[in-house]
Amino acid sequence: MDLDTLLSICLGVGLAAACGFRVFVPLLVTSLAAQTGHLTLAGGFHWIGTKPALIVFAVATLLEILAYYVPWIDNVLDLVAGPAAVVAGIVITASVVGDVDPMLRWSLAVIAGGGAAAGVQGATTLARHVSSWTTMGLGNHLLSTGEAAGSLLLSALSLVAPLFAAAAVAALGLIALAVLIKRPWQQRQAT
Repeated sequence: MDLDTLLSICLGVGLAAACGFRVFVPLLVTSLAAQTGHLTLAGGFHWIGTKPALIVFAVATLLEILAYYVPWIDNVLDLVAGPAAVVAGIVITASVVGDVDPMLRWSLAVIAGGGAAAGVQGATTLARHVSSWTTMGLGNHLLSTGEAAGSLLLSALSLVAPLFAAAAVAALGLIALAVLIKRPWQQRQAT
């Protein structure tokens, strides 16, 4: 594996994880980067960099971000966003991992891209559920803003510094894992 392949995998994982925060933001960023010549898409995925796709992703991004500011609707959106984030993570990873065997590309896309998107989406869904019940939905606006910003920042970081983006995704995963492991341990200590 050469450096270009490694960087494209890191780029794909970073963008896929950003899909877990917001499904359409990374697709919009990818489309814009492809349109401006800052990103070369793999064969068969050039449609992502077209003007019609850019317009669709921009409208979808705007609607998705606005919808997450409607209390309780945001929880319903998470039901749809979960599978959509995984699919978007797979597609976006496959679209940026070029010059590799198709079997390897799709394996990486499904496992790394889909897994990163699913992990982030699962964590944000859990956070929204906790926020909804502890703040009666009033804290969800802050959470929605953080998720949209996280998606945009992680998408941009993935394009500019893919290794750092992949490291950030790994760090987020380790933090989430530590919280999940620590929580039951604390509950056992309290009883």
